[in-house]
Amino acid sequence: MSFNGLGMGLGNLSRVSGALTRSISPENFTGEKGKGGMATSGTGEKCARDLGQGWKVSPSVKIGPGETFEIANIEGSGAVQQMWMTPIGHWRFSILRIYWDDQEQPSVECPMGDFFACGWQKYAQVSSLAVCVNPGSAFNCYWEMPFRKRCRMTVTNIDATDLILYYQVNYTLTEVPEDCAYFHAQFRRTNPLPYKEDYTILDGVVGQGQYVGTYMAWGVNNNGWWGEGEIKFFMDGDREFPTICGTGTEDYFCGSYNFDVGGQYQEFTTPYAGLPQVLRPDGTYQANTRFGMYRWHIVDPVRFASDLRVTIQALGWRSGGRYLPLQDDIASVAFWYQTLPTAPFPALPDKDYLEVC
Repeated sequence: MSFNGLGMGLGNLSRVSGALTRSISPENFTGEKGKGGMATSGTGEKCARDLGQGWKVSPSVKIGPGETFEIANIEGSGAVQQMWMTPIGHWRFSILRIYWDDQEQPSVECPMGDFFACGWQKYAQVSSLAVCVNPGSAFNCYWEMPFRKRCRMTVTNIDATDLILYYQVNYTLTEVPEDCAYFHAQFRRTNPLPYKEDYTILDGVVGQGQYVGTYMAWGVNNNGWWGEGEIKFFMDGDREFPTICGTGTEDYFCGSYNFDVGGQYQEFTTPYAGLPQVLRPDGTYQANTRFGMYRWHIVDPVRFASDLRVTIQALGWRSGGRYLPLQDDIASVAFWYQTLPTAPFPALPDKDYLEVC
């Protein structure tokens, strides 16, 4: 175990380190030492007019329609260790991108809500090791994100109204071991899924690394149980058949028997897996049931040497005890670490296709 400031767990907290702790927020846009709380203008200046500098003058930023705001540009070697964000706006229309070591291709490209395991534009408590969502829109990320030359983060507002964003990026400046890979996250959505087609969670990954997590926002379009489908990991040259094949959707997300307790879906949130969100029909305009699920491979990463593809089936039941391929509304975020360079991602869907309706 290295004690250079990366991967500090409870057992290492007493160990001193030469790493430097820094933090970027609207009160210190660059994270520079001794430069926090110096703002004289910002979104809080009217509230602080009787108090002046140092009294919460710049707690957030306003990102206009169509604008991209750079929330972090860190030069050097180190790792992002925690992020907190609170967006006042449409979560699907707020696009987070992260670039490593001056790559032009982002390694993270994802609507903010989905990145933080809240894909349906409604709050749900998430209490996991990698992501926490707390009342009422407090998005927290604990994935460790090492970099060797630069970390650049942006948020793009594709909505027609302003986005108000509160954020804090906590990081360390330190040496990064040679065997550390780079964090990646990719969003996809298919609505509806074509009949008898598998849903693709991730494809086109080239390099060495490990798959570490899945979030899915799943809207069902049929009655009955919808989660018989198997997740499949095709790695290192697999073609028709995968190396890893699951036994059912709720099984992969560490549940069982339809997440059903007493005839009702039962929400749960744990360190490694959860079904934190079930949006039930209300008898009028919310017609379909929608689910939010996560599974973090923190203690069981799926390691690959050269390539990776991940798919999952949408499968329910039809008459006669037969499987029914479903045509559901499915969105996902795949989380993984890999060596650079990052292969180009599929184009992010446009605003209308992204929208939760």
